[in-house]
Amino acid sequence: MPVVAAAPGTTEAGGDFAVSPAGLWLASGTLAAGASGATAAELRSVVGAAGPQAPPLLAAVGAALRATDAVVSARGLWARVPLHRSFRDALPDVEFGPLVADSADRLDAWVARATDGMIPRSPVRPEPGTVALLADVLALTASWLAPFPPSATAPVPFTDAAGSVAGVPVMWRTAPAADAWRVPGRAATVVRLRCAPGPAGAGAEVRCVLGAPGATAAEVLPAGWAPPGGRSAVDADRVRVGLPRLELATTTDVLPQLAALGVRRVAGQDAELPGLSPEPLFVDRAAQRCVLTLAESGVRAAAATALSTRFGSAAPVRPPRVETVLFDRPFGVVVLDGSGTLPLFTAWQATSPRPPAAADARPGRADGQAG
Repeated sequence: MPVVAAAPGTTEAGGDFAVSPAGLWLASGTLAAGASGATAAELRSVVGAAGPQAPPLLAAVGAALRATDAVVSARGLWARVPLHRSFRDALPDVEFGPLVADSADRLDAWVARATDGMIPRSPVRPEPGTVALLADVLALTASWLAPFPPSATAPVPFTDAAGSVAGVPVMWRTAPAADAWRVPGRAATVVRLRCAPGPAGAGAEVRCVLGAPGATAAEVLPAGWAPPGGRSAVDADRVRVGLPRLELATTTDVLPQLAALGVRRVAGQDAELPGLSPEPLFVDRAAQRCVLTLAESGVRAAAATALSTRFGSAAPVRPPRVETVLFDRPFGVVVLDGSGTLPLFTAWQATSPRPPAAADARPGRADGQAG
């Protein structure tokens, strides 16, 4: 699965962003299932499969999502044009329906319901020329396995990417040394925060990544998914973690992201999607809305990705050594599934973090899948 960060100019001011690589992959994979020719080749290079080989891979990723507790996943495709029966049958996890006069309101309600209100509207809504609209949603509302004590939260100076300093509320707790490591190739320190498991499966992982002063998101974030062979242990028995409370929300134009990955034909008049519909179609708009909240009790994150189409042509006891990792400058956040391999969300905090609203600071539980 590709790991996708926001391209310059696609995020809100200040350099902050939150995106869902898994959400973009699911949308791309659904298109790949109906692609052929050069379009299929481009999508295969990103998704890993295209045509008849894509649905089994999509099903495997869906199973991985269902194995992580508190993750909600949903996909839908609404169309004014006929869709091949074989395409629909190959994607049993996708909700299919007609694109009708009130589809915009229905789509917004579908997104809001699947994200528990974190995203109230679809980032792409049908227009008069829209003939099909594909959307997928990922959401996570989970409690930390070891919460941050609210009484320990205190203001700490945070130096943003522009060099300005402002006091922000920072949460503090200790963590086992095994939950922190260095990535020497990236000059970065990673701290893993585990989410509590539940009846649906293993808890998700949140990895906060601190790079060298002045490092960019592109230089720092890949450390969040560095394999074990690329890590080195911290020289401590415990790690004292200072993490700002934050809330990030950004909207990303997806088409430049796909183009940067080599997927261009799908957005042109020569797009080849014959496995999807007998009508010639191309993607004219694609966007993702993503939100991420970190608070003392847990993490909340959601992403809605939407694409619209038009017609085309045993040691002695001693005092523990403690290392402090204070996220007091731009840092990254990577949220992975319970296996620690599937990147659900990635984010970059470049400006002074904005604390979440009180209602977002107490995550509940969102089990199962949304319809």
